[in-house]
Amino acid sequence: MLSVCSSNKPAIVDAGGMQALSIHLNHASTRLVQNCLWTLRNLSDAGTKLDNMEHLMQGLVGLLGSNDVNIVTCSAGILSNLTCNNQKNKINVSQFGGIEALVSTIIAAGDREEITEPAVCALRHLTSRHPDCEVAQNAVRLQGGIPTIARLLHPPSRWPLVKAVIGIMRNLALCPANQSQLREHGTIPRLVHLLIRAFQDIQGRTSRGQAAGSYADGVRMEEIVEGTVGALHVLARDVHNRSIIRGLSVIPIIVQLLYNEIENVQRVAAGVLCELATDKEGTVIIESEGATAPLTELLHSRNEGVGKLSYMTYLYGFESKKNILYCSDLRSSCLVPDV
Repeated sequence: MLSVCSSNKPAIVDAGGMQALSIHLNHASTRLVQNCLWTLRNLSDAGTKLDNMEHLMQGLVGLLGSNDVNIVTCSAGILSNLTCNNQKNKINVSQFGGIEALVSTIIAAGDREEITEPAVCALRHLTSRHPDCEVAQNAVRLQGGIPTIARLLHPPSRWPLVKAVIGIMRNLALCPANQSQLREHGTIPRLVHLLIRAFQDIQGRTSRGQAAGSYADGVRMEEIVEGTVGALHVLARDVHNRSIIRGLSVIPIIVQLLYNEIENVQRVAAGVLCELATDKEGTVIIESEGATAPLTELLHSRNEGVGKLSYMTYLYGFESKKNILYCSDLRSSCLVPDV
C-alpha cells in the first residue's frame, strides 16, 4: 500500500488524501470503512499539523461506538496520532464528545490492549496543553473513567500501556477535584511500585556494566522513572497524598534521582521533594536522606526548572541554610517562571 511507505505519506497528505478518505467513514459498507481507516491510520502520523480536520475528528469520535473491534482500534489510533501536539484537534475532539467516547471505549475494552493503549494515549493528549484541558480532566472523572484507568496500571498491562496510563494519571492529578479518587483507587502505591521496579532495573544494568537505555516492549525504564516521579510530583500537592508518599519509603530513591544525568528526571525529583518539604515530617526525612548536597549542587543547574524547584525545597524545608538561600547568584538562577 502506498500509505505505508514513509516517502509517500507527505505527498498523499498534502494532496488532501486524509480529507478525501474521511468522506467515506459513514458509508454503509463496513469493508470500505475499514479500508479507509487502515489507510488513515498509516497516514495519521504524517498529518499531525493539518488544519480543517473537523469532519474527520467528528467521524472518528462517532466510530468509537462501533461494535467492530477493528474499526474501534483504528479510530482510537488515528485520534491518538492527530491529537498529539495539535491544540486545535484536541479542542475539536473534546467538543465532539471525544472524552466521553474514549472513556466508554476504555471501559468496554477490558484487557484488549490493542484498543486501550491508543485510547488512553488519545485521552492523555486531550487532558493536557489546550484551553479546555481542565474541563477534559474533570470529564474523565465524571464519566467514571478513573477506576478503570487506574486498574490498567496493574498486570496484565504491558509497558507501552502502563507508560500511557502513567501520563494520564499525571494529567488527571492536575485537577484538584480528581485527587481523592486517584488516591482511593490506589494510584500512589502502584506508581511507587513501578518507580522502584524501573529504578532497580536501571541500577542492575548499571552494576553489570550494561549501557543505559535498554527497552522492555519498546519502552525505556528511564521513561517510566521520569513518568512516575512526574505523576507523584503533581499528586504530592495534596496533603493526604503527601502522607501516603512519606509512608511508602520512596524518598531515598527520589533523593538518588537528583544525581540522575537526565535533567527532566532531576526536575521532577526536585519537584516531589519540594512538595514533600512543605510538611515538617517530609522535611525531616528529606534532610536525613542526604538531600542537602545534591540540592545545593542543583541550584547551579542550567535547567531553570531544576534550579527553581531546588531553591523552593530549601525555602520550604531548610531555613537553617539561609546562608545558601541568600547568595545572589543562586537566587537569580532560581527565580524563573513555573514549568
